[in-house]
Amino acid sequence: MYKLIAFDAYGTLFDVYSIGELAEELFPGHGTAFAVMWRDRQIEYTRLVTMSDPNPLGSKHYLPFWELTIRSLRYVCKRLNLDLSSDNEKRLMDQYAKLTGFADSLTVLKTIREKGIATAILSNGSREMLNTVVESNGLKPYLDKVVTVEDIRLFKTAPQAYELLLKAFPVKKEEILFVSSNAWDALAAKWFGFDVFWVNRLAHPYEEIGEQPNFEGNSLTKVLDII
Repeated sequence: MYKLIAFDAYGTLFDVYSIGELAEELFPGHGTAFAVMWRDRQIEYTRLVTMSDPNPLGSKHYLPFWELTIRSLRYVCKRLNLDLSSDNEKRLMDQYAKLTGFADSLTVLKTIREKGIATAILSNGSREMLNTVVESNGLKPYLDKVVTVEDIRLFKTAPQAYELLLKAFPVKKEEILFVSSNAWDALAAKWFGFDVFWVNRLAHPYEEIGEQPNFEGNSLTKVLDII
């Protein structure tokens, strides 16, 4: 049914909130709120950059995702009145570079590849940080390509971001299944024309605008039921 299954990276294959454990160690009592706010600010910055200059040739405000992640970290510490030393900043960013993959990420990618279906990551992440997190979780042998918006200097949900998959693989829109745990990402991919699988691990409601996802499940392993 599908020739390519493409995965979002952060939040889908890799647990962005796993950073909360280290944050709690460094800032007792703030770990969970810290991790959530860091992620929210990171995504807000990507939207601000793209929406403020949605130039097809790239936003003049573009900064690599790694840089936005650092600046989001600094913002959150100021917002929560936490003293961020240079050593702690390095520890947190080093941890972010090697985020923990979800338990089913490796198995799912491996199984899909064994079925002869191409696999890819499509992410806001910069190439270096994606290569690092993919390597640290042992996923590289099971991915055909890691596709990054770095090449267009526009973040998701710009249509050009999803179009990158059509440029990277000789497939049609209807031959791609896009998998994301971020409802806003799944919705934008659906609007672009992909079939989408929403990984709803936390039993959240879907967005109140746009079309519903083609598929929904509480884990990545549910993707295997489709193929």
